[in-house]
Amino acid sequence: MPDTLDDAISMMESSQGQAWYIAGGTDVMPKIKDEQIQPDRLISLNRIKGLDVIEPDPESGELGIGARVSHRTLETSALIKSDYPIIHDAVRNIGSLQVRNVATIGGNIANAAPSADGAVPLLTLDTTVETYGPGGRATMPIADFFKGPGQSHLKKSDIITRFIIPKQATWASGAYIKFSRRAAMEIPMVSVGVMLALETDGATCKMARIGLGVAAPTPMRAKKAELFLIGKKLDEAILDEAGDIAANESKVRDSVRGVAWHRREMIRVHVKRMGLKGLDRISRQKNAR
Repeated sequence: MPDTLDDAISMMESSQGQAWYIAGGTDVMPKIKDEQIQPDRLISLNRIKGLDVIEPDPESGELGIGARVSHRTLETSALIKSDYPIIHDAVRNIGSLQVRNVATIGGNIANAAPSADGAVPLLTLDTTVETYGPGGRATMPIADFFKGPGQSHLKKSDIITRFIIPKQATWASGAYIKFSRRAAMEIPMVSVGVMLALETDGATCKMARIGLGVAAPTPMRAKKAELFLIGKKLDEAILDEAGDIAANESKVRDSVRGVAWHRREMIRVHVKRMGLKGLDRISRQKNAR
């Protein structure tokens, strides 16, 4: 079991790509059981220091989330719940409590599933993915990280080390929801995250980020809907229009979990609902100060 990132990478390189990194194991072990992968060995990242911390930077205002931070740690973090509620919305509904206790945010993103609950909130927060590999440290916007279903720009020997969330605007918040037949124990039919920031008048949209999951081959941003919101005074009618635009931007398709028209309607409805929930949270921020 390696003690450092360099040790882990050395083990992976010596295996000639036949090994697999593992932390929580909630994605890796089912793949082994289903014979989707057959690694010669597993390289545990659990003894490597610094990968399991949530660390705000008081100077830059950025937030660093280590890749080995569990969903349960994020769920119970007072900082995440108060300042990044869109992340809390997502992680509290991932799997069962037993799964959340061991499953990591890094594994959730590295798996690159279009349905990954962690991806949409990080996408709407303009998160940067930090990795470490044979060539040293590297960073990439999470919007560029995914290539396709189960595919990312992460090379075989690379390890995700942390996620860097930029400083948030003063009056900003958001909300996330996944729509499925059961609340937590099922892959979503579609998921929606909305982040909003307001001008000093408390009504005009300064920034908008709309993330969609299971709406395309990769988690995606509804950029036309975002642009539509900028500069407008936000209310239910405007958010309803943004929902229409986002639904039309999506690339949903029929599958065993749901038909395209229904998924498109859920996007339309939930963009408005998550937008309104985000506005309510901004209002609560103001009242608390």
